[in-house]
Amino acid sequence: MSRLTDLIAQAKAKDPQMGTDLEREFKALSSRRSFGLNFERHRPEAVELPQRMVRKGDKVRVLPERGVTERGDQRLWRVVRIEKVTGGRVAHLELLEAAEPQAQVAALDDLVVVAEFRDPIYPGLVSTGRVVRGGDAPFHTVINGENYHVLEALTYTHKGKIDAIYIDPPYNTGARDWKYNNDYVEQDDLYRHSKWLAFIERRLLLARELLNPADSVLVVTIDEKEYLRLGMMLEQTFPEARIQMVSSVINRKGVPRRKEFARVDEYLFFVCFGEAGPALHTHDMLSDPRPTTGDGEDVTWIGLRRRGSEWRRSDRPGSFYPIYVNAKTAQIEEIGRPIPADQDRTTVEDRPGCLTIWPLNQKGEESRWQLSPANLSDLLKIGYARTSFQRNGKSVRLEYLSEGQRSQIEDGSIEILGHDANGAVIVRHSAGRQQQAKTVWNQDSHGATAYGTQMVTSLLPGRSFPYPKSLYAVEDTLRFFVKHKPDAIILDFFAGSGTTAHAVMRLNRQDGGRRQCISITNNEVSADEQSALREAGLRPGDAEWEKQGICDHITKPRIEAAITGKTPLGEPIKGAYKFTDEFPMCEGFEQNAEFFTLTYETFISVSHNLAFERIAPLLWMRAGSRGRRIDSIPDAGWEVSDTYGILFDLDQTSPFCQTVEANPDVRTAYIVTNDDRRFQSVARRLPHSTEPVRLYESYLSNFRISNGE
Repeated sequence: MSRLTDLIAQAKAKDPQMGTDLEREFKALSSRRSFGLNFERHRPEAVELPQRMVRKGDKVRVLPERGVTERGDQRLWRVVRIEKVTGGRVAHLELLEAAEPQAQVAALDDLVVVAEFRDPIYPGLVSTGRVVRGGDAPFHTVINGENYHVLEALTYTHKGKIDAIYIDPPYNTGARDWKYNNDYVEQDDLYRHSKWLAFIERRLLLARELLNPADSVLVVTIDEKEYLRLGMMLEQTFPEARIQMVSSVINRKGVPRRKEFARVDEYLFFVCFGEAGPALHTHDMLSDPRPTTGDGEDVTWIGLRRRGSEWRRSDRPGSFYPIYVNAKTAQIEEIGRPIPADQDRTTVEDRPGCLTIWPLNQKGEESRWQLSPANLSDLLKIGYARTSFQRNGKSVRLEYLSEGQRSQIEDGSIEILGHDANGAVIVRHSAGRQQQAKTVWNQDSHGATAYGTQMVTSLLPGRSFPYPKSLYAVEDTLRFFVKHKPDAIILDFFAGSGTTAHAVMRLNRQDGGRRQCISITNNEVSADEQSALREAGLRPGDAEWEKQGICDHITKPRIEAAITGKTPLGEPIKGAYKFTDEFPMCEGFEQNAEFFTLTYETFISVSHNLAFERIAPLLWMRAGSRGRRIDSIPDAGWEVSDTYGILFDLDQTSPFCQTVEANPDVRTAYIVTNDDRRFQSVARRLPHSTEPVRLYESYLSNFRISNGE
C-alpha cells in the first residue's frame, strides 16, 4: 500500500491530472468491502445540457451533422475561447485527457455542454408555466432537469425537510430503459448491474441529506431483476434505518415468461427513519379491496347507478325510474315509479322546484339504478341513502350503504357519528377495527393497466407513457406515512408521468391537507422516437425535439390536466376517480402547481448579484413554495412577501425588520451582504421565529464543493 501511494505521488508530480485520477481509483479500490455488496463505482456520470449556452471553460461534445442517426464523437473538449466569424460564432477547443494535445474549431451550434457529476454546479430555475386553483395553498413543483443535479439544488432548499420520498427508478431490464454516460445500458453489457448500482447510489446519498432524520420514509419500487442488489445497497447506505420489503400485485393476469412463472407483482422497499412507521388502517391490503383513509368519515358509499355487468335499462326495466331531488337542498322529494320499457323517459313530467334524475351514464346512455324504488325508500327513511350536489352545482350524486356495510354498523365495525341536513347518517370505521397492513398487497385498485396506463390515456388522449404506476397504488403507499401529516413534503426524483404529484393531490382533497410534492424528471425522448427525430434533422435542444420529451409531453400536461379537469385540448376529462374518494375527473383539484427548468449559473454571476432572477425560485422554495414570489431586485432595496423577505440595501434595515415583525407568516429573511458582521447585526433585529440567511454566501458555500463522487 505505501509503495503504491509513493508511485502515485511521483505520477502526480509529473502529470497532476493523471496522478489525481490514479489516486481516486486507488481510494475506490481500497474502500471496497470484503463482505456485502461489492460493485464497480464507475467513472462519474456525464450529462449533456443541450439548452445551456456554451461558455468559455465549458466541457463540450461535438455533435454529429444534422440528419445523421449514428452516435457522435463522445470525447470531451474544453472551450478555450469563443470568437465571432462570418456567419456566426465558433469555439476553439482542446481535447481533455488526451495523451497528445489535440485542438479543433467548431461552430457553437454544433456543440453541446457536458456536466460531469464530479464538477460543482450553481443551479437556478426558470419558470415555464403554472396552474393556480388552490388559493393560498403551497405550490407543487415540477422540475425539468438531470435528477442528480436537481437533488443537489434541493440540498440548499430542503435539507432535512422532506417527509417522504417515493421513487420508481429504471428497473434495468436491458430494454434501453435508461442511460449511463449518454449510452443506453443494454442487456449484454457486462457491467450492467454495477453501472445501475453506481447510478442509484449517488442519488440515494443525496436523498439521505434531504430526508428528515427524525421522522421520514424512503420508498423504492423495483422488480425481480435488481431487488436483491437494491436491498443490500439500502442496508449499506442507510444502516440506521428500519427496512422492510412488500410484494404488491400489479397485474393479476400475469406477464408470461418463457420457462418461468408468470409475473404478477413487484416490490416496494420501505426505509424508515426515526419515528416513521406505517399508520394503522381499516384494511390489511391483502384481503380488503376497498381501502379507506381511517380518519373522519372514511366509509366509501356506493353509487346508486349501476356500473358493472347488466347495467343497461333493458337488463332490469323495473330499476329504471325517476328520482325527484329538491333543486335547492338536494333532498329527495319523491321516488317515481318504474316506467315501461317502451316508454320514452322524456314523456315523464318534471316536479316543480325539483331536478329529475335518471340513471344515465356519462355518455347519456340509459342505465339503471342498483335498487328498486321500495328498497331505496326504506334506506332513505333510516338515513342509509344520501344525495349531494356535485361541485358544478348542476348535477346530483346519489349513494347508499351496501348490505355488507349495514351489517358492519350492526356489529360495531362502522359507527354512526350523526346525521347530515337531509337525514343521512354520517359514518366512519370504528377505531377498534384498525389494523396493521400485511407485507403482501393484493388490491384491485393497484392494477397498473386499468389505473396507470388507462389513467394517462384519459388525462392525455393520444399520448402514452411506458408502464405508469397505478394512481391508487401510489396514493395508498403514501397514505401510510403522511396520513397524519397534512403539511408533509413529498419528493419524487424519478417522476415519470407525474403519478406521485397526482396522488398527493388526491390525499389533500380527502382530508383538506396542504401537502406539497416536488417532482423531478428530465426531458428525455424515448429511444424509438430519437432515431426518427434525428433523421428529420433535429437535435436535442431544438424546440421540435424538446416538445416530445417526457417532461414537456407527459409530466407537465398530466399534472395540469389533473388540476384543471381538462385535457391539453381543453376538453373535460372523461371518467371518474374510484375508491376512497369517487368524483368525476373533470372536476379537477383545488391545487397549485408551477413548472421549472433547471439552469446552470456561474460563480461570478451569482456572487455579483447578476443571476437573481434564476436564484429567486430557489429562495421561494426554501421558504415553503407558497404565496407571491420575489422575482426581481426591488427598487426600494428590500421586499417582503407572504413567507419570506429579501434585504438588498442594508441601509433599509429598519423598515425591512419592522415589516418582517408585523408579518408572523414570514419564516425566512434573506440578507444580501459580503460582510458577516453586518449580517449578524441585521439578524439580531429579526424576530426569533424568522430564520436569517446570508446571500450569497449560504448559496455558494452549499455548492462550492462537488457532490459528484
